[in-house]
Amino acid sequence: MPIDLHGLPIAITGASSGIGAATALACARAGMPVALAARRMDRLEDLVRDITALGGRAVAVACDVTNPEDCAALVDRTVAEFGSIYSVFANAGYGIEGRAHEITDKDWRAIFETNFYGTLWTIRPALKHMLASKRGHVLICTSCVAKSGVPYLAAYTATKAAQDHVGRAMRLELEGTGVHVSTVHPIGTVTEFSQVVREKSGNTRFAETPKGLKQTAEHVASTIVRGLARGGPGEIWPSLAARLVFGAGTTFPGLADFILRRHLAKKRG
Repeated sequence: MPIDLHGLPIAITGASSGIGAATALACARAGMPVALAARRMDRLEDLVRDITALGGRAVAVACDVTNPEDCAALVDRTVAEFGSIYSVFANAGYGIEGRAHEITDKDWRAIFETNFYGTLWTIRPALKHMLASKRGHVLICTSCVAKSGVPYLAAYTATKAAQDHVGRAMRLELEGTGVHVSTVHPIGTVTEFSQVVREKSGNTRFAETPKGLKQTAEHVASTIVRGLARGGPGEIWPSLAARLVFGAGTTFPGLADFILRRHLAKKRG
């Protein structure tokens, strides 16, 4: 049965750009009050003005997801501003490039702190309210590559796989509580992702998705809002083709290795 999203508050991390910002706008257009969380307050305040101009409601909250106290404060602010919290979108994250055995322990820990633990620290305080009200929807922005390790992106794909596994487990653990859990699996998207990889790793030789295969953040956002309105599904895939390809790769790992080997050869030139 379709869900009327009007008036149902959502908190979004990583909302200053990319998929987070696009989802905030899409949710606001659907009538959802939005709590915008990120470290770049100037961008969040610009987005608040854009949402307000559309007739929506929004609040900007400074939040570093590697700080559990910031994540709890985001949920508290959402409830204080809008009276409740219906959904939370754990979206903050980044990627790094490098051979798995050469990535430093410091960099391995840092990416897990943001992508994985940042997800847990965002979800936990929100779930207290959702379970108490017996209604809610947890969204976790993982990736299509959560289903397959990618050469030179092992640290990033490992965090995405961890998010995917936790999302699936929680989805079943919370059945019957009124709280649904969805993992979101975008393909390469037109965002700042590659720029951040370049800043942290020095290049994007293996992280860059060909332009013809990229989707817009707005397309991903519209898919997410449709998922919210449906109360599911468990996995939200903005690209059906990617879902089929990664599904085949999971069923036939030799096929996945073949595809990845060819991809690696092209990247190496």
